[in-house]
Amino acid sequence: MKTRFFLINLCFLLLINCGDDKVLSETENEENSNQKSVITAKAIEGFKYTDYVLSPRGKKAVANWEKYNELAIQVDYLKKADLSFFNGDKELLKVFINELKTKIPDALKTNPIVSRTVIIETTLFKLNENLTLNNIKDQLKLESVKEVLVAFSNLNYQINKKLERDIYEKIKSEY
Repeated sequence: MKTRFFLINLCFLLLINCGDDKVLSETENEENSNQKSVITAKAIEGFKYTDYVLSPRGKKAVANWEKYNELAIQVDYLKKADLSFFNGDKELLKVFINELKTKIPDALKTNPIVSRTVIIETTLFKLNENLTLNNIKDQLKLESVKEVLVAFSNLNYQINKKLERDIYEKIKSEY
């Protein structure tokens, strides 16, 4: 009687445990597919922020600033949901950001522009961390993408503002 009871319990436990593996693997597959589908170009287009672009004078001012131009290209890719540059090696990102900050053209080396590059540095590192860690929620990853876009837009705004201010300072009063 005891062996029969033991065998029935053993069979019951085996049947219960066998069903759990399928449930776990299905939820893991759903999480992986959700992660890939959440950061899309359509989701990024849906962000509400003011996207400043450089004026023609601004484009001339940054023409020789190679790392800015490379960052602008990568931000355009980011808008299309290509995250390859931003979720890559952190050391390469550090080198890129250091060159971006150190090679600011002298005409644009003002406190507001330097501070915007530091903000871009912070947001890029945050995005890199959020994309490379597996336990970060998708909504937080999308917010990090938006922060990078806003920071880059604000850098463009500060460049335009500085160049416009330079024009007005050259104009002398007639009185």
